[in-house]
Amino acid sequence: MKALLSIEWLKIKHYRTFWVLIGLFTILLTLCNYEINKGVVTFGSSNINIFSQAYTFPEVWGNVGFWTRFFSGLIAIIIIILTTNEYQYRTNRQNVIDGWKRLDFYHAKWWLVIALSCAVTLYTFLLGFVFGLANGSSVGSFYEHLGTLIYVFILCLNYFGFALTLSFFLKRSGLAILIFLLYTYIIEVMLFYYINSKIDFKPGYFLPLQCSAEMLPFPIFEMLKKMIQPKNNPSEITLAITSLCWIVIYYFTGRNKLLKSDW
Repeated sequence: MKALLSIEWLKIKHYRTFWVLIGLFTILLTLCNYEINKGVVTFGSSNINIFSQAYTFPEVWGNVGFWTRFFSGLIAIIIIILTTNEYQYRTNRQNVIDGWKRLDFYHAKWWLVIALSCAVTLYTFLLGFVFGLANGSSVGSFYEHLGTLIYVFILCLNYFGFALTLSFFLKRSGLAILIFLLYTYIIEVMLFYYINSKIDFKPGYFLPLQCSAEMLPFPIFEMLKKMIQPKNNPSEITLAITSLCWIVIYYFTGRNKLLKSDW
């Protein structure tokens, strides 16, 4: 694992696009939470900040987690670019010539997915911790809802794993990015609401990416859900298990594609 990640690091540490997207993710995520925390979203002429309590412990974890979910597509794009570049510049073949097996190449990408998922989760924790303290939260409630960070990590694995699998099938960055963004932010969301409106069982919750997205809902929607007490909605644990199942499917689907395809 360490050797594979070290080689991946050598590939990206001087890659400008990587650092630009990383910087864009951190800046946008930080600014978005900062502006909402300061009251950019208000209600009525009295300018009441409807998120006034969303950045105190323990609510801060769910709120920051939602915006991490929203901007995680930028990191997924990094995965797509780094993977498709291997095919474009034939470095995947060079790795094999240098002594790697195909699975070494494949696992190196998956270790990169895991490493970036850990990094995003850690940054989410740091943001939540800083905003929580800055808003005068009681340290005693710090640990409440901290498990939300586990859902952030699973969501990142799901989104990034899906992006990686697309990359192995399409091998072109532009097409893979377009399909990823369309499916993630438009197509699957529409499928989710359409399917759930037609079927009482609400299978939309078990769609590949939506199962993870529903673990980190928009704070106001979550409050409304608790008020109306909807039926047939799966628990967060069920959604987490479903997400992990999809991650395993991505792994074996991509692995099978890589072993059988012509490089």
